[in-house]
Amino acid sequence: MYDIKPSVVIGFHGCDLEVRNKLVNNPDNIEISKKPYDWLGHGLYFWENNYTRALEWAQNKKDRGKIEQPAVLGAVLQLGYCCDFLDSKFIKLIKKHYDLMTENYKSTGNPLPENIDRPDDTNHDKLIRKLDCAVIESMHQNILKQYNKNIEANKFSEINVFDSTRGVFTEGGPAFAGAGLLEKSHIQICIRNMNCIKGFFIPREEIAFP
Repeated sequence: MYDIKPSVVIGFHGCDLEVRNKLVNNPDNIEISKKPYDWLGHGLYFWENNYTRALEWAQNKKDRGKIEQPAVLGAVLQLGYCCDFLDSKFIKLIKKHYDLMTENYKSTGNPLPENIDRPDDTNHDKLIRKLDCAVIESMHQNILKQYNKNIEANKFSEINVFDSTRGVFTEGGPAFAGAGLLEKSHIQICIRNMNCIKGFFIPREEIAFP
């Protein structure tokens, strides 16, 4: 009943300037991330209302030689049916799918993927999250399989397929000595259903007012 999010959210996507301009000029030409370590599974990623963090991420990618010119793409999002990991209901759901995936891996004799540190991360935040990604993708696949089965049998399904996923992440070192606040904490959004993206924009510079 409360899982559909009707309100509009502003998201920011750190990327190369060329990518930003292409999406602003051709908003239907979207490429989603399908990396095995995506924190919230596969989709298009945004920092929720966090321009600064998106820019820092893009600048870090430039420092590592991944992009040429850091930029930030703005987006107007409506999350729809959202698997929101700030909601205890969905934490319980993902735990169930972890248990199912664990049994499947045991039956095949394969080891589970793991969340591991990136070599340059001194904070040991487990930035390469292969386990999280695998469990979330397994959840989506299981739900879609049951949805399609219901449609085929009954022409309708009471099961909904998720449009997006959302999570809060505590990351980075303490903001100051003895702090419980971390420098890179943020809320991240992964859009799976591209219809949730209502439009892209180039963020404006803030001006003095009054």
